[in-house]
Amino acid sequence: MKKRMCLLLAFVLLSVLLIGCGKTTVETEAPTRTEAVVTTEPITTAPRTTEPAATEPVTTEAPTAAPTEPENLFRFTRENFPRLDGSTACIPMGEAVCSVLLGESREDVQDLIHFNRTTQSFRNLMNGDCDLLLAGEPNAAVFEEMEEAEFAYDIEQVATDALVFVVNEDNPVDSLTTEQIRGIYTGQITNWKELGGEDAEIVPFQRNEGAGSQALMKKLVMKDTPLMEAPAEYYPAEMGMLMSAVKSYDKSANAIGYSVYYYAHDMEMAQGLKLLKVDGVEPNKQTIASGAYPHLNAYYCVVAHDAAADSPARILYDWLVTPDGQALLDAEGYVTKQ
Repeated sequence: MKKRMCLLLAFVLLSVLLIGCGKTTVETEAPTRTEAVVTTEPITTAPRTTEPAATEPVTTEAPTAAPTEPENLFRFTRENFPRLDGSTACIPMGEAVCSVLLGESREDVQDLIHFNRTTQSFRNLMNGDCDLLLAGEPNAAVFEEMEEAEFAYDIEQVATDALVFVVNEDNPVDSLTTEQIRGIYTGQITNWKELGGEDAEIVPFQRNEGAGSQALMKKLVMKDTPLMEAPAEYYPAEMGMLMSAVKSYDKSANAIGYSVYYYAHDMEMAQGLKLLKVDGVEPNKQTIASGAYPHLNAYYCVVAHDAAADSPARILYDWLVTPDGQALLDAEGYVTKQ
């Protein structure tokens, strides 16, 4: 965590540009509530109004040192900053973006971060309650809702993550196959001894229907196989509650649950837990970036298709896939390139 904060601070010092007296300069000290400027040169991408394709690792080029032309600069301020929404695991991404582009500390931009989780954030964009999303993939029903409402949107992948499975660190099982995980969540496998563990009942926690991790579980692991019905207490309302439940349910090491790698590892929410290998591959930044880990998912930037080219939301949407934008996400710990 300290290493990432140092990297982010270094990025802030190098990337925040100030305009003064008609010329561009690079600030050499930590900015104090000074708005940053970014280029407004549009990124050409084909607009999409349908469900995203299968996830591929994001490939970006190294940031260039080419000077920015003053006429292509846009100044973000608190008054014009897009209203952000998105997934829980993207909260650090939103904080970093606000901090760097507004030149404020992470603490000072907390009032701008109101993320309503994956599925609801897409509905909020469709209803005009936010301007730009930083989110994972929502429940499939949301894409149908947007299509029925004839809501056109542009969506661009900005980072890659993975669906991971966690157990108590005292559980002797270290690895599961996708087929075994599917067996657990259909109720066909009910005892850890069937998987090389102790003779104990498996307690499989799930997420609620609005959670991005639940959408990923259905899409990546279960596919056409329905998840089994479980007691209400097996559906924690928050991801943090799932982590706590898996760690200490019934004071045993018999529970299992799922999350996304960034939330579990980089946000340090999996303390006391063990991330399982899946199909023999350990989830880490290298296996996620290379595509070796089997269950990858994307983080997207999403904006309404009719957002004007010179609107703050569109400018930020375009900036996030530039080398500078990608460098910021990389410094924050997200997987942005091979």
